[in-house]
Amino acid sequence: MEEPVLNAHNKEEYPPMHTAEHILNGTMAKLFGCPRSRNAHIERKKSKCDYYLPACPTDEQVAQIEQTVNEVIGRHLDVTISFMSHEEAAAIVDLSKLPDDASETLRIVRVGDFDACACIGSHVRNTAEIGTFKILSHDYENGRWRVRWKVTE
Repeated sequence: MEEPVLNAHNKEEYPPMHTAEHILNGTMAKLFGCPRSRNAHIERKKSKCDYYLPACPTDEQVAQIEQTVNEVIGRHLDVTISFMSHEEAAAIVDLSKLPDDASETLRIVRVGDFDACACIGSHVRNTAEIGTFKILSHDYENGRWRVRWKVTE
């Protein structure tokens, strides 16, 4: 099969952290019904994501987010990639964050049966390669919940 032409990617992620972001996004969507992070800064040492929520998550909810992400990591799910048209992708993933100049063919990254999204970044092959997810801190202001987190081996 011929390799599809995708948009150029302007950075190199740390695959365990970037894949953990996918799991965090899936967890937030499942637990809070919110969209994926609207602003993310993913780095090797620590990362942050912003979610728009009607209220700040309680301490119990924050603990549940961390626990859910770690449970998904612990399932040792395969991370797979497929290529499809915008029309095919729109039936299974949210395309609202795609740039206007997105390529005709999209790269869909799946974390087992837990999460799927359009992404051109670097990922692990299996969640067993991620390590332990830990929420470091969080704050809430004007509907924006910012969570800072890391993964450790």
